[in-house]
Amino acid sequence: MDLNQITHHKKNILVVDDTPDNLRLLSAMLTAQGFEVRKALNGKMALTACQMVLPDVILLDINMPGMDGYQVCQQLKADDRTCEIPVIFISALDDVLDKAKAFDVGGVDYIAKPFHGAEVVLRIENQINLRLLQVKLQEKNFLLQQALDNLKAAQVQQIQNEKMVALGQLVAGIAHEINNPISFIYGNLQYAGQYVQDLVNIIEVYQQEYLQPTPKIKQISQDIDLNFVIKDLQNLLSAMYRGSNRIREIVLALQNFSRHDESQKKRVNIHEGIDNTLVMLQHRLKETANHPAIVVVKNYGKLPLVHCYASELNQVFMHILNNAIDALEKGVGNRKEAGGRGQGAGGEINQCLVPQIQIYTQMTNSNTVKIAIADNGLGIQDSLRSRLFDPFFTTKPVGKGSGLGLSISYQIIVQKHQGQITCTSTFGQGAEFAIEIPIEQPEC
Repeated sequence: MDLNQITHHKKNILVVDDTPDNLRLLSAMLTAQGFEVRKALNGKMALTACQMVLPDVILLDINMPGMDGYQVCQQLKADDRTCEIPVIFISALDDVLDKAKAFDVGGVDYIAKPFHGAEVVLRIENQINLRLLQVKLQEKNFLLQQALDNLKAAQVQQIQNEKMVALGQLVAGIAHEINNPISFIYGNLQYAGQYVQDLVNIIEVYQQEYLQPTPKIKQISQDIDLNFVIKDLQNLLSAMYRGSNRIREIVLALQNFSRHDESQKKRVNIHEGIDNTLVMLQHRLKETANHPAIVVVKNYGKLPLVHCYASELNQVFMHILNNAIDALEKGVGNRKEAGGRGQGAGGEINQCLVPQIQIYTQMTNSNTVKIAIADNGLGIQDSLRSRLFDPFFTTKPVGKGSGLGLSISYQIIVQKHQGQITCTSTFGQGAEFAIEIPIEQPEC
């Protein structure tokens, strides 16, 4: 009930008693004190009266035909609409057990008959004042909770902004510093290859023109295995060319991932964002002493360019993929020992114990794109899944997680892109995070 309504409206008292004389006496006495009084001769009439207009206080007799006062009070307390109405029992029953039962079923006070008018009025006013204080406290608690929620949201957003700026600057700086020397190496490898080929051609001409080399030349040729060097040199140059090209791809992925210069929405290729994120996480997917290599299976659908905040969307992919890798690192060994099974992105059971991440994308009928990332780890318990997107909530050990990754992801997807992010999981059979965002974003 609103505080203003409680404070300013004429207080409504419902008197329930099967004795008409008692009803008339209480009604006259309370009306004279400025209360609005309604009367009910039995429990059924009282419940009906409460549904029509909520009273501020109920004076309730115990001994009534059909439904006694205890039963009436129990029904009132079981109804969300009437459970907070103060019920004052007023009865000729003066035994301690009767009073105890009255309080046990939800009564707030007990007046024994015969009663004094002044006592009844004071007790009613006392309950009205207590109810007023309760409503004030509820409103203050609501405002405090609202302020706390806003503070948490502001903290998460501030942390997200700082992380994105810092990450963007770091990645862009690293990419820039690496890009200059690797571009120099990559650009000169072609000339180096040509120079080496020219030298090899001269050596071959010397071998053709001088069929009998001097003993010193012959000895050096044998020591270095000249024929092998000539043959392997081309392979070496090709490997260097492929390596430098791979570094250039990684630098490009870093630049695309950070998109440090892109603070506004633009149309981007979602698949490129996922692939660039996978490049960033390549070191975590490789085999280590603690776990086998993690296999990434990509089932990309045909998607148009999506209007979005590219760098922030990449950050969501990073959070979810990192969590999937964490789950696989933690759970694959345990599941292998237990002989468990994993669940794929499409819901099918994966009989293979190889740690696996499945990524699939598709267009939906509602003009949105769906990106699902699933792992075949141990999954998430039902009791934890409802809290996954809460700020600062984490299932990881102290020092391993801040509890902000999924909360930030939720803000990016739901608030900034007007989309949806959900998690489905069966404990012991993996987890899947599904993202759905509109292809065209409304301008804020």
